[in-house]
Amino acid sequence: MGVRRTERVTREYTYQDFMKCQPLYFKGTEGVVEQTQWFERMETVFRISNCLAKNQIMFATCTLLTGALTWWNSHVRIVGNDAAYVMTWIELKKKLAGKYCPRNEMKKIETEF
Repeated sequence: MGVRRTERVTREYTYQDFMKCQPLYFKGTEGVVEQTQWFERMETVFRISNCLAKNQIMFATCTLLTGALTWWNSHVRIVGNDAAYVMTWIELKKKLAGKYCPRNEMKKIETEF
């Protein structure tokens, strides 16, 4: 009898898989602390779930609520779907920090710690 090979089938990572990791939601109303916690939790979820870079923006932006969601939807309308969803996680973080994290608030937090 011959040797039987078993091939491991790689399953595509889904939005449901992402949500099982319990990412935080982001409203953009609680300042630097809320944003920092959202960034950190999102990066943890990406890492532990092996989320592909191509899915990170799509999945992460599904956790935006209220004002943050309105901001994102406006951004998508301005640049278009394709351009919005090909940005990197670093680019999204910079855009969100620019919108929801004023420099003076960041400086205040940094001096407190």
